[in-house]
Amino acid sequence: MKKFITSALPYANGPIHIGHLVEYIQADICVRFLKLIGEEVLFICADDAHGAPIEINAAKQGITPEQLISKYLKEHQDDFAAFHIAFDNYYTTNSQENKEFADLIFETLRKKGFIYEKEVELTYCPTDKRFLPDRYVKGTCPKCGAQDQYGDVCEKCNSAYKTIDLINPYCAICKTTPVRKNSKHYFFKVSAFSDKLRLFITNHKQIQEEVKNHIISWIEQGLEDWDISRDGPYFGFLIPGETDKYYYVWLDAPIGYFASLANYAKKNNFDPMDYLKGEGSFGHFIGKDIMYFHLLFWPAMLMGSEFNLPSFYQVHGFLTVNGEKMSKSRGTFLTAKEFLQISDPEFLRFYFASNLGSNVSDIDLNWQDYYDKINSELVSKLANFCYRAQSFCEEHFEGKLERHIDENVEKEIQREVENTEKAYSERNLRQAVTHILEIASIGNRYFQENEPWKLIKTDKKKAHEIISYSISIARRLAIILWPVTPKYSESLAKQLNTQILWSSLKKPFEKLSTNKPEIVFRKLEEIPAPKIAADPFSTLQIKVGKVLSVEDHPNADKLYVLKLDTGEERQLVAGLKPYIPKSELLGLHVCVLTNLKPAILRGKESQGMILAADDGKNVVPLSAPHSQPGDKVFAEDLIPEPEPREITFDDFKKIPLIIKNNHATYNGKILQTQMEKIGATISDGAKIR
Repeated sequence: MKKFITSALPYANGPIHIGHLVEYIQADICVRFLKLIGEEVLFICADDAHGAPIEINAAKQGITPEQLISKYLKEHQDDFAAFHIAFDNYYTTNSQENKEFADLIFETLRKKGFIYEKEVELTYCPTDKRFLPDRYVKGTCPKCGAQDQYGDVCEKCNSAYKTIDLINPYCAICKTTPVRKNSKHYFFKVSAFSDKLRLFITNHKQIQEEVKNHIISWIEQGLEDWDISRDGPYFGFLIPGETDKYYYVWLDAPIGYFASLANYAKKNNFDPMDYLKGEGSFGHFIGKDIMYFHLLFWPAMLMGSEFNLPSFYQVHGFLTVNGEKMSKSRGTFLTAKEFLQISDPEFLRFYFASNLGSNVSDIDLNWQDYYDKINSELVSKLANFCYRAQSFCEEHFEGKLERHIDENVEKEIQREVENTEKAYSERNLRQAVTHILEIASIGNRYFQENEPWKLIKTDKKKAHEIISYSISIARRLAIILWPVTPKYSESLAKQLNTQILWSSLKKPFEKLSTNKPEIVFRKLEEIPAPKIAADPFSTLQIKVGKVLSVEDHPNADKLYVLKLDTGEERQLVAGLKPYIPKSELLGLHVCVLTNLKPAILRGKESQGMILAADDGKNVVPLSAPHSQPGDKVFAEDLIPEPEPREITFDDFKKIPLIIKNNHATYNGKILQTQMEKIGATISDGAKIR
């Protein structure tokens, strides 16, 4: 049977990080295993290259969307190669093949009456003068009440909804409260497939039970028809016959699996329909955050357009680091490239495999556990056994082997080989690694109990048999570990003079010699946690504050007493009276240092400090007119801790904040909120105090 396997398409709007790598490593290991046992399988993926975020980001950078996605396509491919993730074809959804498949599926569904047009009420930003795509509307989830959720799916409860369903919505670009405006859109009748989807999910033998339960509950709640169009400006494919209506990115993204397959088929002269219809099959590795799209909308589209349905789904959880969500300010948000600077990529492959079971649980990258697992399991138990046996053979027998098998031990080895094969087949990598390590333990125990270093003095023939059988175990380890650590296994197999073939697991003595041993894996000398010193800026908690009132200080001629809304109301005393009249301050959105130790200034408590630029003549408060009270101010990727400690004014003075080109900067990084850069119209070099 012709089969292909996919992993979710990474979005072409940023770098690959270690959270992404969980899935790609998991899928790569499983595909490598299938290829190792002789299955005809392709590993297919692509960059998800459409949508409003790409169009908006490209505009901000002053480049075209095509230039942006081209940049990330190369970066993503380089990152995957560095972690030995071997796609048979890696492509882009912004392709002719994807356009053709999207149009084919759309037109087929439309002809069958599964697509219709309807006027809809949408969120529209009057400030930016555009309809807001899902990811550019945020607010409170209408289902669970979680705040700051996107306009399509809640990241907390995984519920899907419309942008207009959000409670207290706001434009994620400018923070303006959007209005509602009508527009004609295309809808796909997902509701017409409810019964078929229920049967598909219920009877499917390769969907995790916890995933089934989620999907069935969504179906039972009642499926709403799916809006599959978006208004321009939008980077994507125009819908046939339209001039400013585009396919929603989630329509053509999964179709990108087919497009990437078709691209590979074109290069290798076969018909992709061999895989997409009839006897062909395909399966998906995805994260739990995109279950809704992959197990409801996608199979419904396939049912309606008469393509095969996915033969399996492997859904995984999220990655945490040291038990917490990845964080840039804590130094635990690592890109793929950053991880390569602190550790071997195959160590991460082994660690992820050791933690990836068959369920949907989150996995944790705990640095102490990582250090212990690599050193005690991969290096000491497995790699050192192989090197020790090979070195002994080289030293005492010039790498020559005897055909010798200990039948009792061999039964144990073959049992663990079968257990490993079963675990790999069930995509339970944690169990597979457990059984591989058991083979290494059996080998270590056999070597230690038979003491060939003593036998060599009294019974050289027996010692030769012992070390030869130990080498046969090492050869099996090189083969069976290949899906997890391919480069190490290939190096070890070359040294042991064997091939990476599943059939060789039963033929460990095809060649009666080994080659020169080399150490490939060495112990980690220290825990490889990223050595990212806390930047002084991360000690600052700066928030946007709206000035609610301004009064003269009763006991000081140059001071104001202000009330501000910084997400909560607070009182500040500020020395701005000689520079700014009350009327200009009132209603202003300023930047407030909120974790400054409270002080009593001339009898009035000051709970923070308004930041202002001072060039010796003028003093101008830093302003954030388009941000909301309580919005955090950061300097590019230097995001403060959620609750930084209190600091003194002397602490603050040590942090160099200056004005450059009318922007507030820290060490060349521009201060900004999520919506805008922080500015002050004053001469360059003005100090911020």
